[in-house]
Amino acid sequence: MSLMGLDIGTNGCRALVVSQRGPILANVGRAYDSGATSAPCELDVRPIWAAVSSAIKEAAGRASKDPITALAIASVGEAITPLSREGTVLAGCLLGHDPRGSDNLARAVERLGQQRFHDITGRVPGPSHTLSKLCWLRENEPDLYRDTWRFSLVGGLVAHLLGGSTQCDYSLAGGTLCFDMRQKSWSRDVLSACSVSPAKLPELATAGTRIGTVAPRIAHELGLPSQVGIVLGGHDLACNALGAGVVRNGLAALALGPSVHLTPAFHAVPLVSMLLSEGLSLEYHVVPDLLLTDYYMRAGGAWVRWFASRLTPLEQREATRRGISLYRTLLEEMPEEPTGLLVVPPRYEPALQPGAIQGLTLETERGELIKGLLEGIMLHLGAGQERLERIGVSVERYRATGGGARSDAWLQLCADVLDRPVERIRTEHTAALGAALLAGVGSGAFGSLREAAERLSWPEQTFEPEPRRARIYRQRLEQLAELIPTPQPAVDQRGS
Repeated sequence: MSLMGLDIGTNGCRALVVSQRGPILANVGRAYDSGATSAPCELDVRPIWAAVSSAIKEAAGRASKDPITALAIASVGEAITPLSREGTVLAGCLLGHDPRGSDNLARAVERLGQQRFHDITGRVPGPSHTLSKLCWLRENEPDLYRDTWRFSLVGGLVAHLLGGSTQCDYSLAGGTLCFDMRQKSWSRDVLSACSVSPAKLPELATAGTRIGTVAPRIAHELGLPSQVGIVLGGHDLACNALGAGVVRNGLAALALGPSVHLTPAFHAVPLVSMLLSEGLSLEYHVVPDLLLTDYYMRAGGAWVRWFASRLTPLEQREATRRGISLYRTLLEEMPEEPTGLLVVPPRYEPALQPGAIQGLTLETERGELIKGLLEGIMLHLGAGQERLERIGVSVERYRATGGGARSDAWLQLCADVLDRPVERIRTEHTAALGAALLAGVGSGAFGSLREAAERLSWPEQTFEPEPRRARIYRQRLEQLAELIPTPQPAVDQRGS
């Protein structure tokens, strides 16, 4: 028997099927038709469902010899879709980067006080969160707000279209800014401050809870067996950590994609109240009794893409024509030793702050420049690691995920800069794998998420820090300390 994990993002989706015995049986990705968006900050639900349906159908076909028994969904936070009481989609999916309603949110934070707001929600408030969109709809689209029975998050929307309920787990609920972390319920204080009704929000449950069965007609259309269980998934950040095997205190996921994310798991710590002063948010892991925080940098693999498209455009076109990866070629050019460059990556909060490169000479090679860019990113994460340690969150070991985890050179750089072992996971698509693990627990295939992770998520290779290089980077981090700006607790501009 096998398990399916769906990863639903704002640009595309993925269906991954894994056997309960371990092998990955199918891994299918689909992009949404961007031409079908109805507004810059709104996504038509039809291309989402078309892409999800197509991915499920192909993945189910590939796994037909090992029938799927259950599925679960990892999804982006913040984005919401209004549904009628009959289950009809009333409007497009409002995306996290929609700035509408930010004024209402600012007034609510002012009424409650910034520290109290963080104590309730665990979050640094920002316009990307669901609450600001709810405020805007209530004031500017009163008929739509009135007619909406539930504002469903993306995972709940897909579960609903498959035949399940729109329920939401605690990891996803946190991203709405409507969730009370301590009570594990929708916060009446926050919602009252914004005049938003809690009845408009989905029911809450623990990730891994069975929430329905794929409807017979849908199962037939998608080539699924009958009685496939739908299990409640969670936030893609938490599912990514689970899929990477981050199921205990001291482990952290290190996502190396267009942006980079350092996401440690931990139990409540005495200094957790200092998260706000460090500009950090808090959310529940999908693994019981664990919390997560996310220290991220938008300039990640996107810098390598910028380098390839702007500085080596002819080679980029030739690589595309030949069907090879220019990124891999560029990363292989990086020297083994630390460069003489000192790079400060650009920042985007509260407004764009350009980066800087110091130390360029006429002898600087292309591989040195690429490594210097990645050194700057990783040193920024090193500063984040120090900030986490100051509040009592320590990391013993990292599990690397994302496209950048395919590069030995980048993973070795991570280990050297962070001075911790970095392990490569067998699949880069760990959010979908994490959802599959939740499906396994919800269907009874595994007794716990820790058991599921031990069975289906394991490191393929470990990169140990080289002591001499680690010392050099520690010194470099001290040099950068004055150049890395202090956090801005009142601002969180990250999109979903």
